[in-house]
Amino acid sequence: MNQHFDNDPERWELLESIYLHRRPWLTIRQDRVRLKSGRTIDDFYVQEFPAWVNVLAITEERDAVLIRQYRHGLGEVSWELPAGVLDEGESILDGAKRELLEETGYSGGVWTPLMELSANPAIQNNICYTFLAEGVSLSSSQQLDATEEITVHLMSLDRLREIVFEGGMIQALHTAPILKYLLQSPLT
Repeated sequence: MNQHFDNDPERWELLESIYLHRRPWLTIRQDRVRLKSGRTIDDFYVQEFPAWVNVLAITEERDAVLIRQYRHGLGEVSWELPAGVLDEGESILDGAKRELLEETGYSGGVWTPLMELSANPAIQNNICYTFLAEGVSLSSSQQLDATEEITVHLMSLDRLREIVFEGGMIQALHTAPILKYLLQSPLT
């Protein structure tokens, strides 16, 4: 639902791109661009990432499936939604289902797109897709990657609201879809 207006700024003209660093978790390119005004920016940096997926999973009993995970960037453990990176060639929905199953052991339910967000559209090129999965149930054990240490917690929707409003969940790409869901849904 991205609206366009007659007086919107125009896209910048890409004159050149140079990759400064290419690694699986850190790809940075330097773009040389020209604005409509004719001004040139010789060193505009863009971080490239694959698409990300999040899942707000609600059990048949109307509990939210949350995880707790240590995040080294902040040096803290906090509440999060099950989430991850899409594998190459994987559909967005399949990636979301895979991440939920791997991180929590939950699957099934009815899946609908909930929200699409950008972590920072000024310097990052990817989108984070959040799905709502209602009626999920525990179907297996966790299937964590070698570097993942994740605990799974079921929370009532009232407690989920408290976690978000008390600052227990600090990942903005996780709190925004939860707030959208809570605003659109009754807690019962």
